[in-house]
Amino acid sequence: MASTTAFFTGLSGLNANARNLDVIGNNIANVNTTAFKSNRMLFSSQFSRTFSIGSIPSADSGGTNPGQIGLGVAIAGTQRDFSSGALSTTGDQRDLAIEGNGFFIVNRAGSQHYTRAGAFRQNSENDLVNVSGDRVQGYSVDSDFNIVPGRLGDLNIPIGQLTLAQATRNVRFTGNLNANGTLPTHGTHVDLDPLTLVSGPIPPSGDALETTSLLVDINDPTNTGNPMFIAGQVLELNNAEKGNRTIPTAQLAITATTTVQDFMDFLTQALGINTTASPNPDGGIPGVSLDPVTGVLSVTGNTGTVNNIGLGSSDLRVLDAAGTVLGSPLVTTTPTQADGESIRTTFVAYDSLGTPINVDLAMVLDSRSATGTTWRYFVESPDDTDLNLAVGTGTVDFDSSGQLSTATPITITIDRDNTGAMTPLSIDLSLASQTGSVTALTDTGSSLAATFQDGSQIGTLASFAVGPDGIISGAFTNGLTRTIGQVALANFANPGGLVDVGSNLFSTGPNSGTAVVAAPGSLGAGRVVGGALELSNVDLSQEFINLILTSTGYSASSRVITTTDQLMQQLLVLGR
Repeated sequence: MASTTAFFTGLSGLNANARNLDVIGNNIANVNTTAFKSNRMLFSSQFSRTFSIGSIPSADSGGTNPGQIGLGVAIAGTQRDFSSGALSTTGDQRDLAIEGNGFFIVNRAGSQHYTRAGAFRQNSENDLVNVSGDRVQGYSVDSDFNIVPGRLGDLNIPIGQLTLAQATRNVRFTGNLNANGTLPTHGTHVDLDPLTLVSGPIPPSGDALETTSLLVDINDPTNTGNPMFIAGQVLELNNAEKGNRTIPTAQLAITATTTVQDFMDFLTQALGINTTASPNPDGGIPGVSLDPVTGVLSVTGNTGTVNNIGLGSSDLRVLDAAGTVLGSPLVTTTPTQADGESIRTTFVAYDSLGTPINVDLAMVLDSRSATGTTWRYFVESPDDTDLNLAVGTGTVDFDSSGQLSTATPITITIDRDNTGAMTPLSIDLSLASQTGSVTALTDTGSSLAATFQDGSQIGTLASFAVGPDGIISGAFTNGLTRTIGQVALANFANPGGLVDVGSNLFSTGPNSGTAVVAAPGSLGAGRVVGGALELSNVDLSQEFINLILTSTGYSASSRVITTTDQLMQQLLVLGR
């Protein structure tokens, strides 16, 4: 006799295979969806109707097996395949893919979601977002561009807005100093015509002038009986030269209390004469001195042709309070010029605000001996904020093979007072490095050049790239590269327990476990591949086979129903 149970058994087959068709159709539809993870449906048998549970063997019987009739099929559940899909290179560094385990973390309206789809872009606020506008989460950096781990936040990449400058800390040089060059004998010697007083305190007997004498009391030789200077005027050094380079213009404000010593200090500093250097070979002491008996001011420069001072009478001029040139009453003569083998090079450094600073490094042959040569360095900077051009001096020794006896850098400091930058600016000048060193070998002349300096002027963030460890490196227009963030990944003990919420996003489920957030490459998380996207892991050939099998199962279940119906009809015919 036909049984109505067979109807429901066939119906369960139709329902199960129809749902399986939904799963297969969804997989096929998402064959081109970025980072899509295929799903599969699993079936299980329904409860069985048991006629007998069987019996055990005995002396008269071999035992019987259970007698049961199944009641159809049920959907046991679905399983998602989280194996990695193939990676497709896009060339756009904003596209990211994960090679290995893990999920990108995104923030949607305050809730965390997880995805493998890394088609990210920046929004109008420079936040990194996915196509749905969910903000990508990661680690930010502090003011020194160091990653701040453990604190998730929105990743912001301010292209065209973030600016950066870097102070120069290290400069490297290369070249050769001519060890067979001419030894110096003297520095520049410049005399100013004798100065006498027209008024004021009378100097001691036999003296024409004292360092304490006031400038407003000095006689004007072009207009005898009248003072050369009047309070409120300005004495300007203009167009003087040093080693064929123009010395920056400097001014001394003349007041009623300005002394000859003030004028001497002004000349010494404005001309960049380093007074801490040892006396010149001829016994001259670098600086400005006064012969009180004759009233002659003498300027003695440092040795080396690059330190030769060109100071003409027209280079010292007097200006009134309005800046009008009144004349050049100070007459100069230069009986001696500086000599000695020397070389000078200029390099550009940068302070903490990115302001360019010109610095001169001069090397002057100091002495020769059986053990090698000694050279004196002179460092000057017109951008030092005080009047003094001279920044530093000292000596370096080269052995008999022409190599530096010590690789210790020369440390200089440049004042940056009242510029807004950090002050002083400290720079290490290295004459020896792995890439090149300064030597002291015989040559036709000396050469010296800066080959590297690590400072930079202001630059704007122009582009970025993401490394395998998730580090976001920003490239600035000034050539600097800085870490501006790090992409974080989440890993789960059971990724199959995640809940699909659509838009390529997942949320945690009861059986997924808690998200373990870490940097890529740590705690089981995979590595990040920039400029690539993960493709769908749907296997079309397998899906088509499953489609055929499901179609066959659906058709077979429908035949069960039609056959049962036919039997029922036959039974009804017997009742007529």
